Amino acid sequence: MLLLASLTFYGGVGEIGGNCILVEDRDTKVVLDFGVPFASRNRYYSPPYLSPRSINALLKLGLLPKIEGAYDVDKDENALNAVVITHAHLDHAGYIGFLRNDIPIYCGEAAAKILNYLSEVRQPTIEFNIKGKKINTFRTGQKIKVGSITIEPIHVDHSIPGAYGIILHTSEGSIVYTGDFRRHGPLWRMTDEFIEKAAECRPEVLICEATNMIGASVSSEEEVLNKLNTLVAETRGLIIADFSKTDVDRLRSFYAVAEKSGRTLAISLKQARLLWHLRSDPKIKLPSLSNLVVYKKHKKRYEHWEHEVLNSTSSVDSEEVAKKQRELILVSSYYEFEELIEVEPQAGSCFILSASEPFNEEMELDYERITNWLNHLGLPHYHIHVSGHIMPTQLREAAQRIGSEKIYPIHTEYPNLFSKYMSDICKRIIQPTKGAKYPI
Repeated sequence: MLLLASLTFYGGVGEIGGNCILVEDRDTKVVLDFGVPFASRNRYYSPPYLSPRSINALLKLGLLPKIEGAYDVDKDENALNAVVITHAHLDHAGYIGFLRNDIPIYCGEAAAKILNYLSEVRQPTIEFNIKGKKINTFRTGQKIKVGSITIEPIHVDHSIPGAYGIILHTSEGSIVYTGDFRRHGPLWRMTDEFIEKAAECRPEVLICEATNMIGASVSSEEEVLNKLNTLVAETRGLIIADFSKTDVDRLRSFYAVAEKSGRTLAISLKQARLLWHLRSDPKIKLPSLSNLVVYKKHKKRYEHWEHEVLNSTSSVDSEEVAKKQRELILVSSYYEFEELIEVEPQAGSCFILSASEPFNEEMELDYERITNWLNHLGLPHYHIHVSGHIMPTQLREAAQRIGSEKIYPIHTEYPNLFSKYMSDICKRIIQPTKGAKYPI
């Protein structure tokens, strides 16, 4: 029997992140996501001191997928027809810089802005360089025809703007790919719209994330806001907070808390630049830069974009923060803790980590070093966060509503647990093997 349509999983198999799925239909090849497999990469590398230096090394180590026509090095004339990025977290989009420049990349409008922002503010490396890439944008409701495959993006709620689930219509039936999604965030109705659209197409295949199979913590952004309000009201000194720069929901929460408590939110130059990139998107409600201040780190030289931020926004430096400790919430990551020595947080100050443990898409947290810094600075540590990923009971409900013939769990360390948990919903739960081809 001639195989017309198939799936090959090159990433996100048995680990969280690194998603990369090749969909082939007749003579059309479309890849879903092209992310950095952080867990696998960290078995070999420890950036910035030991970082990848060549595409060949990454291919030989299996960190980059060996897909014919994806890279210039293989000289294959039959390039991929398209790469579709669900959202701009690096474990889903971080390796698009390796792709041939003639391969069209599709993503949401906000995701494209975030990728351009990351390209601007990050130090250039071989792992993330999108110069020359053909990035096309979409919004919910559009359908993109690529050869024999039709791409239908539907927005979902996640911990970054511009996140989408993808429905692919092939000659053998429809494929639903959740990307990363949740139903407990402030935009949960978008996820419900995706689930309903997915159910309507009666898909043959559901490819779904299953991040939170272990250690799921039921919460919401509203609960985060309430906890932050209580803690800030009780704190008499400086409040230092760390959260993902691309988590706009969390930025809004901290801004609201600062406003209610009579404090001013002081954000980093990079976070201010992200707001500048997203300012023209009518779908994203952002605090105005005029209502914030930027924390100006001591540097010998500022980049051009940093000068643009500083010239258009009020700023404070460590000396001013030291004088106004009870008036500020300072957003500062672990990598900027040395500056706090100059601030000398007064008694009664605290540190709030509002990101995933032990990993978010921007950094790995070294808790031993963090604890040493917090101990030296006299800062108790609070963890107030809500996951960007769907809870298990809600995942069951979503899968049941979508009603696909087959389910492939990815973006999880516990595919066996997932299979048993979902066994009464779908009889054909397939734990994919990396590099193996599956018929649709």
